[in-house]
Amino acid sequence: MQNNLLETLWRADRVLAGAVAMVAMAAGGIAGAAIVHAPHTDKSKTAIVAQVQAPVQNDTVSVLQSDPALAQLVSEHKCLSEALYYEARGEGAKGQMAVAEVIFHRLHNKNYPQTICGVVYQGKAIKECQFSFACQKHAKKEGVEWDSAQMLAAQILTGVARMRDVTDEATHFHTISVSPEWADHLVKTIQIGNHIFYRDAPITRKS
Repeated sequence: MQNNLLETLWRADRVLAGAVAMVAMAAGGIAGAAIVHAPHTDKSKTAIVAQVQAPVQNDTVSVLQSDPALAQLVSEHKCLSEALYYEARGEGAKGQMAVAEVIFHRLHNKNYPQTICGVVYQGKAIKECQFSFACQKHAKKEGVEWDSAQMLAAQILTGVARMRDVTDEATHFHTISVSPEWADHLVKTIQIGNHIFYRDAPITRKS
């Protein structure tokens, strides 16, 4: 498995295969969906998902087991989908994209874990979660909102939905209903819906 996740994500063959897998998941789970590989072209890539009978589940699992990079991509998609769903499912696509930006800003920051799942679930083992939902019990994920979160996560990971840094390098956010102490030590960048976003304050160097 490559250490650099972003390099894996942007390799054409992995992106295509990952897109199909994730769209299959968003359409109703890996079971019953066949991953179809297609050659790379410069034209728009279309993910083809063939709905088939249940035995395809075993074939799909075999593909993931034999391809660690693809298996990691599917895992990262699940973590991103859960973050979008639990943190911003009522905020619309713009609000969910903003939360995704925070995750990817952290992903690019050496002070945070270097995988999406690592960022999203940082601190869970010691009950000090960076994303509050990670330390809470939740009802089963289902319905249109869950499907939409999975689809948006797939679009983000495959570059179909591009982040424009509307949060201005934000690495933190909170809802307008709370006032965490840490916010006083950061720079507010923008409010989107019910979330306020912040980036790290610049380091003041002594002369």
